[in-house]
Amino acid sequence: MLQQRTIKSLTRAVGVGLHSGQRVELTLRPAPPDTGIVFRRVDLPQPVDIPVKAEAVCDTRLASTLSPGGDPGAPKVHTVEHLMSACAGLGLDNLYIDITAEEVPILDGSAAAFVYLLQSAGIELQKAPKRFLRVLKPVEVREGEGPNLKWARLEPFHGYKLAFEIDFHHPAVDQTGQRVEFDFSTGQYKRDISRARTFGFTKDVEMMRSRGLGLGGSMDNAIVVDDYRVLNGDGLRYDDEFVKHKILDAIGDLYVVGHPLLAAYSAYKSGHALNNKLLRALMADASTWEIATFEDKAQAPKGMAELAPAW
Repeated sequence: MLQQRTIKSLTRAVGVGLHSGQRVELTLRPAPPDTGIVFRRVDLPQPVDIPVKAEAVCDTRLASTLSPGGDPGAPKVHTVEHLMSACAGLGLDNLYIDITAEEVPILDGSAAAFVYLLQSAGIELQKAPKRFLRVLKPVEVREGEGPNLKWARLEPFHGYKLAFEIDFHHPAVDQTGQRVEFDFSTGQYKRDISRARTFGFTKDVEMMRSRGLGLGGSMDNAIVVDDYRVLNGDGLRYDDEFVKHKILDAIGDLYVVGHPLLAAYSAYKSGHALNNKLLRALMADASTWEIATFEDKAQAPKGMAELAPAW
């Protein structure tokens, strides 16, 4: 039987929120089978649980934000996608995430620090079948037309692979790879995807800060690009780091559905909003998906049964 996973012991991180600039403490704790991933705002007079589900996403401007049931007036947790991406990359099903502010710390701007934290806590197999969400029919969402067109699609596939293409018309970005594919059966999430950092353009920084966003951003936790070039002294971690970060985000955005996917995802200029729209379109039509388990590990797609190696 392919089993569910949690962590063996609790682990902690301290950092700042990318947009809020607030100091935040994160405590990751083991959770029983079939719990799913649950954020808990422990800074409130009465702690509030925010279970991760597609319908819990209440805001997708510049990040994925969750609240109980997606209620925009309820307590929130912002910028969950990098931590969710790490959980997906390590195949974690059940986790409690205690948080002392309303935004997940940005750490180094990638998912690598979260992968390190989770693996250092140890990964434990649980006595319950791992439940996958298997896509049965193609589902697609599109926005805009002509040069403004963007789209995202899920199609049936025995495994999980993603393909993403960006188009920024920017000298520094255009010199790098614009399209990347990642297949969980042949690639290694930790090595190939997790280190890709979020990025921002200097021309957008003043506008964002005037709106109270990006207050915790710096070259320590983002790739910063002016009109022509990357400003970070150490350059890029991958030749195609920009588009790899979009894949990292997509893995996290899609994992809010509550189960690992068996699907092929492809996208052109998609982002948090369109990724969530795609999940909602999928969940709204019960004929497009089913829950699948694997009693025999040999029946599972390659790469789904192996535990990620410890550091």
